[in-house]
Amino acid sequence: MTEPSEAGPQEPERQGKTRDRLAPRLFGRPVPLALVCWLALIWMMLWGDLSFGTLVGGLIAGAVVTWLLPLPVLDPGIRFRPLPFVRFLAWFLLDLVTSTARVVFWVLRSPSPPTAIVPVRLRTSSEAMTVMIMIGVTTVPGSLVLGADRERRELTIHVLGRSGPHAVVAALTQDEVTALETRIVAAFGTRADRKELG
Repeated sequence: MTEPSEAGPQEPERQGKTRDRLAPRLFGRPVPLALVCWLALIWMMLWGDLSFGTLVGGLIAGAVVTWLLPLPVLDPGIRFRPLPFVRFLAWFLLDLVTSTARVVFWVLRSPSPPTAIVPVRLRTSSEAMTVMIMIGVTTVPGSLVLGADRERRELTIHVLGRSGPHAVVAALTQDEVTALETRIVAAFGTRADRKELG
């Protein structure tokens, strides 16, 4: 379960005013301006006409649709923190370079590079964080998520280009995924997610 916001005691009133400006009420129902603008853009693309009349028509259509069919307010469970994000990005880019070099080395050296299937335990119970970790693992060359067990908080990962005993490969993979998890939760996790990791 994630908290709706991470604001201090003085913030809820200010956030409420900002939300009211971004989603003014029409006959008691909120009309989110960002969604109306997005629908207007799609309207113009569908008509293939960038005229002022098409823009006005799209805005009216978007306002009517969002007023008649209001969407529930959903919390995706993701927060953005600039400084931890920069740290994560730097670490992730370095990991991409080193992993690519390792895979290329093994592919050029041997027609059948070493492979392993490794179960890795996660500490986070957040679905959003787990999905981001899976994307991060799969993006890095030499690793691929084969499966995920939500109840056990476990990923099954195929590892390419790691030589040595299976226990050593498993320990290295676990350490790398744990480091990735720590950085992703620091950059994108809610307060509850960060507290869960300790």
